[in-house]
Amino acid sequence: MMRQAVGKLPAPTYAEGMNTRVALAALLLATSASALAQRPAPPAPTPVDRRVAALRDAALKDDVAYDIVEGMTTEVGQRLAGTEAEARARTWSAAKLKALGFKNVRIETYRMPVWVRGEERAEIMMPVPHKLHLAALGNSGATPAAGIEAEVVIFPTYDDLAAAPDGSLAGKIAYVGNAMMKTQDGSSYGQAGVARFAGPALAAKKGAAAIVIRSIGTDTHRLPHTGTTYFPEGGAIPAAALSVPDAKLIEALAKRGRPIRMKLLLTPRQVGEQESGNVIAEVPGTDPNAGIVLVGGHLDSWDLATGAIDDASGVAITAAAAKRILDSGKRTRRTIRVVWFGAEEVGGFGGRDYALRHGKERHVLAAESDFGADKVWRVGMTLPETAKPMGDRLAAALAPLGIVRGSGPGGSGADIGPTVALGVAGVDLNQSGLDYFDTHHTPDDTLDRIDPENLRQNVAAWTTMLAIVADAPEEIGPVERQKR
Repeated sequence: MMRQAVGKLPAPTYAEGMNTRVALAALLLATSASALAQRPAPPAPTPVDRRVAALRDAALKDDVAYDIVEGMTTEVGQRLAGTEAEARARTWSAAKLKALGFKNVRIETYRMPVWVRGEERAEIMMPVPHKLHLAALGNSGATPAAGIEAEVVIFPTYDDLAAAPDGSLAGKIAYVGNAMMKTQDGSSYGQAGVARFAGPALAAKKGAAAIVIRSIGTDTHRLPHTGTTYFPEGGAIPAAALSVPDAKLIEALAKRGRPIRMKLLLTPRQVGEQESGNVIAEVPGTDPNAGIVLVGGHLDSWDLATGAIDDASGVAITAAAAKRILDSGKRTRRTIRVVWFGAEEVGGFGGRDYALRHGKERHVLAAESDFGADKVWRVGMTLPETAKPMGDRLAAALAPLGIVRGSGPGGSGADIGPTVALGVAGVDLNQSGLDYFDTHHTPDDTLDRIDPENLRQNVAAWTTMLAIVADAPEEIGPVERQKR
């Protein structure tokens, strides 16, 4: 059977092609219009009160915060909790807050156990001599007066130390490594920090004579990061953090497969209970029944530096913002209470004492600045349903500062934590943490780390928050918080 030949179909004319394209375009347009018609209209933007916007924008020229940071770091210096230096800081702070015009300025003291630093030296004896840079961790035990010399057992991570059998480190020095990554929200601190928080006590349980860890930091400079560690009663062993380059040196030596011996001298001591305290100031509200908005940071610092970013900047930012409300000429409904907490670095004693004294007062919201002085990039909130419109207004007013609304909760911070735990609402104004852990708890935490423009952006954000929250007409009642 023969197949019938099939010729080419005739090409469409120009007019026919145009008609087809027009028809397709019309069909697509109709389809898009139908889809758009079915999609709900976006919500109207939340308006920003002109007075709030004016306060926010004026705060971008603030000089009060930098003046506080400069004064505290220059006229007081380091402020180790429970020492004479922290006492001088309380006196300086009360005088400063009174001079700024705050009301009801007072100091509330309490007693707490105090640890102080001594000599700190370490060196590799074998296989090659190397002098090391390190700092004792808070609550570290002491070596004998002549120091100790022992073999170093290398644990790349905290989990590797945890896997070691009990008693296996008898007479040895444990080394625990960790590599902290830069993150904007600082989340890697908790992951790497366990080597400092719990590593020394765990090494003691395994029988170690001492422990050194890689500093919990993201830097590459040869400055160690201190910080508190925790031991069971009477179980403290010598514990220190090595600078990151020195930690890398030990890891490089370990890869060569030869035994490492270290000589270590640490002479810190516990000096018993001493006095610490909180400094409190207020911007009184017009309605005594409307509640208290609690803000602040911590007054104490580690003793290696002057604590500019941790946390002179935090107390300065919150006080400068409250002063802008104080000086605005319009009193808010709610009282703004500024607290410069003592003894945060060594265990949060100030925050607990404040909650014990004032927990029965009506706090409606709490917020804390304790993450340096870089720009605020995100706001988080934990609010009752009644205050959701207030949260919307806050997010809208912060947006021009480059601050986005996050989905996470608000009210984090060691100092406000005990008060927040009572059911108090919270706001977090999150600063960028990309560079914070380069300097955190090191001798580099000094005034030159403060960028005045970034500090002003923080003051503008906090001024905005206080202007809205302290004067909001909404009821701000208790909130339900998930237990951690």
